[in-house]
Amino acid sequence: MSPEQIPSAARAPETYLTRTAVQAVTTALATHGVQAEVVSFSEPAHTAAIAAQALGIDVAQIANSLVFNADGSPLLVLTSGAHRVDTAKLAGTLGKSSVKRADAAFVKEHTGQTIGGVAPVGHPQPLETVVDTWLSRYDAVWAAAGHANTVFATSYDELLRVTGGTPADVE
Repeated sequence: MSPEQIPSAARAPETYLTRTAVQAVTTALATHGVQAEVVSFSEPAHTAAIAAQALGIDVAQIANSLVFNADGSPLLVLTSGAHRVDTAKLAGTLGKSSVKRADAAFVKEHTGQTIGGVAPVGHPQPLETVVDTWLSRYDAVWAAAGHANTVFATSYDELLRVTGGTPADVE
């Protein structure tokens, strides 16, 4: 689905596009040569299921941006909305002693964004990133754009490129 195919009832006026976190995402994307259209929803889409419903796509096409505390450092995992991250498996894959779900303060500190709207890019500093290989099954995937009311379309290859991410099976 392209941005122009999103039902108008799901779209919101572009007020969310001027938010600082959303602007940081669009700037980061542009820096990487990505000209993505950020779409704003009339209602927040804090979960993959809500975003998929608003977009009229399968939940597996949502690139969930989940932040973990990996041995005290932030770890961004871009996973299919249909998956749950196996933190023990991920720790083993990355050679970490501990990978735990981060709390809201940790997420905000390291991404500049709040849970429910964390984007793959646009953070104060680059984050170690893992990209779920399951996302490679789709031509287009959708990710949050810095706010719970915003998303943008991208691809698996583009996610790897713009984040410097490591491909991995995270489930």
